[in-house]
Amino acid sequence: MSERRVQFHFTKKFMWGASISTHQVEGGNYNQWSVWELETAKRRALDAEDQYGHLSIWPNVKSDASMPHNYVSGDACDHFNLYEQDFKLAQQIGLDVVRCGIEWSRIEPEEGEFNEEAITHYIKYFNSLKAKGIKPVVTLWHWSVPVWFAQKGGFLKQRNIKYFTRYVKHISEKLGVHFNYVITLNEPTVYAVMSYHERRWPPEGVSKIQTLRVMLNLAKAHNKSYKIIKKARPSTKIGLAHNCAYFYTGDDSIISKAVVWICHRFSNEFFVNRVKRRQDFFGLNYYFANKICGTRVHNDNKAINDLGWDMQPDKVGPLAGQLYKKYRLPILITESGVADMKDQYRKWWITESVKALNLALKNNTSIIGYIHWSLLDNFEWAEGFWPRFGLIEVDYKTKKRKVRESAKFYARLIKAVHDHNG
Repeated sequence: MSERRVQFHFTKKFMWGASISTHQVEGGNYNQWSVWELETAKRRALDAEDQYGHLSIWPNVKSDASMPHNYVSGDACDHFNLYEQDFKLAQQIGLDVVRCGIEWSRIEPEEGEFNEEAITHYIKYFNSLKAKGIKPVVTLWHWSVPVWFAQKGGFLKQRNIKYFTRYVKHISEKLGVHFNYVITLNEPTVYAVMSYHERRWPPEGVSKIQTLRVMLNLAKAHNKSYKIIKKARPSTKIGLAHNCAYFYTGDDSIISKAVVWICHRFSNEFFVNRVKRRQDFFGLNYYFANKICGTRVHNDNKAINDLGWDMQPDKVGPLAGQLYKKYRLPILITESGVADMKDQYRKWWITESVKALNLALKNNTSIIGYIHWSLLDNFEWAEGFWPRFGLIEVDYKTKKRKVRESAKFYARLIKAVHDHNG
């Protein structure tokens, strides 16, 4: 994507960034996820070929995906100790922001006992970003919780919301000076479905009622947290990162149009409608688009990423337009990326995404930033280490970092936009 061929509509304040999450990169965490990993690693390694053997990338990942250690986060990328190095690479890429997080299980490892060493670590962490001219977009919860909270029933119990808001209040007081943009919750609907209905994540539930209950409790947790943060830091912009898919018709049938309407309302709007008065921006995580014909998805599958996901990066623009028209909240792309070990699609994904956002801006959609997923290769939850989303490649044995060619392209794109804006 060249400035000579494209008229940019991105302003000087537009935020260019990349995202990470605590459990996926820090290493050394003890929470409900790390416990579950040790309990299920052997089973998931044995099931790997049945689950992933159909993927074109399987011959390249079989040796890793078939081993239990792939499913145990362990020291991950050791970002907890190597963050200075990682932020220097982010600076080299030219990022304005890094979406990063605070790990609740480090802050409050035991109920009611706050770890001041962890607070000090995150103070140094955010100061390191500031020293490099990079602003944090801070995520307070990205699916992992302290073991004691999980043992109480986690977000399944409404009475447990008070523990989360107590954590939010504590870090707002201790770390709030670093809060410019805050994301209270990451993908609450995905977490609820995968953990309490699909049986893919801890606690491996299979109940639709529990799934709905967790969603509603997370909505309440967000609304209460919004008030707490605003009281401590009135200038902070607060939202959540919501995973949305773009649904569109592949034909002109009434049934197709009705199904698209239903899918959009339930998948994209159901949760947001319960928190819309407590958001300063709409955090959009985008990975999927679905072409609907009748009652089924009929995607063309022209380009498939390493996880077997159909890739339609150009649909992020129309989706952002839909959501802005509905909620009139500025859109921040909080995640968007591709599992791509060979780095063959990432440049294309970024290009098509930015072109689509540029067009949406031209059409008067308010979009304030694009934060690519992810800055680093990382531990991809139930799939473990083999999927590679990073702009920066990580050798998990040596912890050596290598900037991918797609990251160098992203850096040139960011520079071109900045140069365009003077």
